[in-house]
Amino acid sequence: MEKLHIDRVIILEGKYDKIKLSSITDAMIVTTDGFGIFKKEEKRRMIRRLANEKGLIVLSDSDSAGMLIRAHIRSFVPKDQIIDLYIPKIKGKEKRKEQPSKEGIVGVEGMDVSLLYELLKPFQAEYPQKEKEKVTKVDLFNDGFSGGDNSKEKRKRLLLALDLPDTLNGSALVDAINLLGGRELYENAKQIIQKEDK
Repeated sequence: MEKLHIDRVIILEGKYDKIKLSSITDAMIVTTDGFGIFKKEEKRRMIRRLANEKGLIVLSDSDSAGMLIRAHIRSFVPKDQIIDLYIPKIKGKEKRKEQPSKEGIVGVEGMDVSLLYELLKPFQAEYPQKEKEKVTKVDLFNDGFSGGDNSKEKRKRLLLALDLPDTLNGSALVDAINLLGGRELYENAKQIIQKEDK
């Protein structure tokens, strides 16, 4: 099965949902960490920015918790930047869990891959956008933002210059930079930091 190329950012609830969906699409996937999104202003800010740049596909579970998360996202992201995608309500439980959920239905994690593929297929980009020059983890290392003395502090300054959450790890940071503007965005952020140091 060839991975679907989707330009929009897909919003899911948790890491197991992300693992499942990553097997069928190359889209950027951001998790809400369940109800964590209610407490994390910087994550909401990042999602707002991604929605403005790319648009969102919200694919939360079809239980009451998933609906609450969808409603919360709609409270801070304009409606025209969101595509709400719904999975069917299927009785059962995820393989890794001992007990079914409170409502007794499976979430995104428990869906059949082929069903998720068919749900997302209509949103596949006909023509992939022209590739921007990408930033890699090696760039972060070479520029002192990872793997060195004070790299954690330097990375926080980079995240601040990019207006991204300071909790992003190296992989998530690289993904966000490449989605939002690639090398040009990265170099501009580095210049902001250099000016502050003068």
